Amino acid sequence: MGYGKLGSTEAGGSALPNGPGQQDEATSTSKPQRRRKLILLSVLALALIVISAVSAVVFLGLRTETSLGSGPGVHKKPTQSISRTCSKTRFPTLCVNSLLDFPGSLSASDSDLVHISFNMTLQHFGKALYTSSEISNLQMDTRVRSAYEDCLELLEESVDALSRSLISVSPSSPGGNKQPVGSTQDVITWLSAAMTNHDTCTDGFSEVSGYVKDQMAQRLKDLSELVSNCLAIYSASGGDDFSGVPIQNRRRLLEEDEISGENIGFPKWMGKKERMLLDMPVSSIQADIIVSQDGNGTVKTIAEAIKKAPEYSKRRTIIYVKAGRYQEDNLKVGRKKWNLMFIGDGKARTVITGTKSVLHDKVTTFHTASFAATGSGFIARDMTFENKAGPENHQAVALRVGADHAVVYRCNVIGFQDTLYVHSNRQFFRECDVYGTVDFIFGNAAVVFQNCSLYSRKPMAQQKNTITAQNRKDPNQNTGISIHACRILATGDLEASKGSFPTYLGRPWKLYSRTVYMLSYMGDHIHPRGWLEWNSTFALDTLYYGEYMNYGPGGAVGQRVKWPGYRVITSPVEASKFTVGQFIYGSSWLPSTGVAFLAGLSV
Repeated sequence: MGYGKLGSTEAGGSALPNGPGQQDEATSTSKPQRRRKLILLSVLALALIVISAVSAVVFLGLRTETSLGSGPGVHKKPTQSISRTCSKTRFPTLCVNSLLDFPGSLSASDSDLVHISFNMTLQHFGKALYTSSEISNLQMDTRVRSAYEDCLELLEESVDALSRSLISVSPSSPGGNKQPVGSTQDVITWLSAAMTNHDTCTDGFSEVSGYVKDQMAQRLKDLSELVSNCLAIYSASGGDDFSGVPIQNRRRLLEEDEISGENIGFPKWMGKKERMLLDMPVSSIQADIIVSQDGNGTVKTIAEAIKKAPEYSKRRTIIYVKAGRYQEDNLKVGRKKWNLMFIGDGKARTVITGTKSVLHDKVTTFHTASFAATGSGFIARDMTFENKAGPENHQAVALRVGADHAVVYRCNVIGFQDTLYVHSNRQFFRECDVYGTVDFIFGNAAVVFQNCSLYSRKPMAQQKNTITAQNRKDPNQNTGISIHACRILATGDLEASKGSFPTYLGRPWKLYSRTVYMLSYMGDHIHPRGWLEWNSTFALDTLYYGEYMNYGPGGAVGQRVKWPGYRVITSPVEASKFTVGQFIYGSSWLPSTGVAFLAGLSV
């Protein structure tokens, strides 16, 4: 997972050397120039959003005392509202200085400063995106180019997320009819994702050095801290009752559904056709695009199908991928491709495969994914995603998901180290089998695995298996990995030699790492301590690792670690906060997918 993980050898064996020698690769100027033009258009659109948002401040009667570029030479004293607002953040000095330099801040109320903080943060991200694109024509070796391209992609996604967030919190102008874009949970999710995007970007440069890294560091300065401040300010304004897991209103919504007698998976407002899509036989589904390698479909490749799918579609686009092995370089459902549903002929019959790895291809972990999805509403059903690079090539992702409201149903995800990258936003995995060795489920999404089988494989000599490596960086992020009613198993090769290769439930990649196992079967390959340190005492006080009523020979908690952040959960109320109904349900997005799920702890 990213270069930030390479230096740790607790589970992964020997780390890769810093800055291995690489040949320079010639870079084309036409593609970077086209991308820069697209980014310029995006930033111009962003400017219109910002102008509109600033106008809203004026409509509220706020005085625009100074321009954004007034500079540090102008000394201003923070108002009581600014001081109060910034006292809630983790980076109060940056908060005060950045707000003082923004139009309207000296006349703003506490509630107005919430909106202003979003506006200001979005401007900084837009500027970082545009100025980063200015160095695209520089020569870069393969690894640096990979990290650089990751950053551009992630900055674009963050600008999108922050734009939606800003519109959601901006006050309406007099006479306006602003439509809300997102709920409280949506906004917290999007801010959490923007911070994760920045973290992934900087991780990509952590094992390289040189001019490009230095230039990007300047352009990315303070972005993560600005989003953290936004998140803290917004969370404080909206209420938060459980360590970054806001659950207000969601329990009420669930109770209303249950009282009405409706199946919690199928709310009244959802169309009957979509309810049935995930369990309907393939032969009964009318696909929009059919992928068939023999030419008997709409297209022959998955890449063609993705290209053919509409952008920003609110209608579900169904892509039926017929049986076959599809090895296409770095398939990706981009951020503009909304509501794509991929249906295969079954786990064993429709296989998407790849071989990219950090060691062999000299790219970032982010870049190795055989299949990646960032477009909102992504669904996959009845297929396999695999990376065949092998354990000797270290990080090699089979599936990377950064799409909000993503569902993966009845799929295999197969690899070794870093198999499944649950990168960001809200995700749900149901009846899936995931195979790997070191940190094979990792990332910073708000994700629930339900009725899944998680298989540890035999790793390389001297390695330890770790099932999860969660990288929540900020206490206000609503992210974490919840493993509910699953089976924690060993493959046959590991079973035969499990005494030589201990397997742990997880280790903390970042400071506020959060993972829970609930009502799951654990095999005897799980080490009695349960969890593994990342590096000495790092994050042991700040992480949240919990276990609730697990069973099987590996589920005994008597010899578990004694870290301050680890807990044996005994309260159903506390455990329920990590169920589908409370952790990722949000604004009832999951029922609209039609996938079966358990909303609470049990039936």
